[in-house]
Amino acid sequence: MSGIQTALVIGGGIAGPVAATALRKAGIGARVYEAYPGPAFTIGSGLALAPNGVAALDVIGAGDAVRDIAVPIPRMSLSVGGKLLPAPSLPDQPPMQLVDRAELHRVLHEHALAAGVPVEFGKRLVAVDQTDSGVTARFADGSTASADVLIGADGIRSTVRELVDPAAPGPEFTGMLGFGATVECDIETPDETIVFAYGKRAYYLYWPIGDGRIGWGANLPSAEYLSLTEARDIPSERWLEILRETYGADHPGGPLARATTPEQLEVTGALHIMPPVPRWYRQRMVLVGDAVHAPSNSSGQGASLAIESAVELARCLRDIPDPETAFAAYERSRRSRVEGVAARAAKINHSKTPGPVARKIMQLIMPIMARTINPEKMVGTEQRYRIDWDERVPAR
Repeated sequence: MSGIQTALVIGGGIAGPVAATALRKAGIGARVYEAYPGPAFTIGSGLALAPNGVAALDVIGAGDAVRDIAVPIPRMSLSVGGKLLPAPSLPDQPPMQLVDRAELHRVLHEHALAAGVPVEFGKRLVAVDQTDSGVTARFADGSTASADVLIGADGIRSTVRELVDPAAPGPEFTGMLGFGATVECDIETPDETIVFAYGKRAYYLYWPIGDGRIGWGANLPSAEYLSLTEARDIPSERWLEILRETYGADHPGGPLARATTPEQLEVTGALHIMPPVPRWYRQRMVLVGDAVHAPSNSSGQGASLAIESAVELARCLRDIPDPETAFAAYERSRRSRVEGVAARAAKINHSKTPGPVARKIMQLIMPIMARTINPEKMVGTEQRYRIDWDERVPAR
């Protein structure tokens, strides 16, 4: 049996509940501590789960519950200059699953509770004390909690990351703000296809949900950084004016923006990417999910990688009794993979905010790229990745 018996998981978003559930499966008592006063079921917009991410959820028994709330999308297309171009995909892989982030959060939270994971809210971490035998978390309300290890699943603005390494880099702004909505709009969309559209002024994407409903998301170029709170302080009516002006000349971007009501608009604020984090752990503290690797939304892998890392960390803590040795094995198994995905996404980001000249060049070369791209080379290793829960993790 592992020498690690208990764990504190800081953060109750996506990686946190998955890590705690996987730790429970590994025989390690895990508790989740969330800074919000209650479940944050209203934060976020739509996101994609790649086949590898859904497979990792299957390891903890949550895959089917997530499939039940998701829209399977087996095909992808590019829209450039108004022309629809089929994008190559991996025909032998399950479809991408599109899901509302708030719904995903709810399902993972409920699955963790059903697995016996205690969750405490209103627990904002302020400090951590470490000894040779354990770790104690100190919260803003004056309470404390102790365990063998502490896992920072507290997102892109991670407090645990600063405690692991005060010199660690923070998230970088991609120069885009995120928006999304589900609307009823009388336009034709390709069946079971997500379309990545390069509009006249900005990038957007859309996909059919069924019953006449269409999901769409906008990556709005912005020189000004706006956090989630700052972006939501601006009335939705004003954002819709900007979105309709930006996408008004596009089809179907214009109709989608005009069909969106203030009540339907989901505002997510600045889109980020995490640069490589030098230190993933220190003594009995370790990072997981967006706290340590957050490729931009261009990757289509952000949530999937967070889920994978949470499960892999549980395997390492199950099989290696010394925390730092377990954390080192976890980092070895994950760093090159997550940083490779982040590098690919960073290249895509540049194509989302082209200038006038670059936009015209894209219209010429994108049709060629769509025909010649090798999906196996581009995303094969990403999407085929599977975690073997029963395989033992070597210490070295």
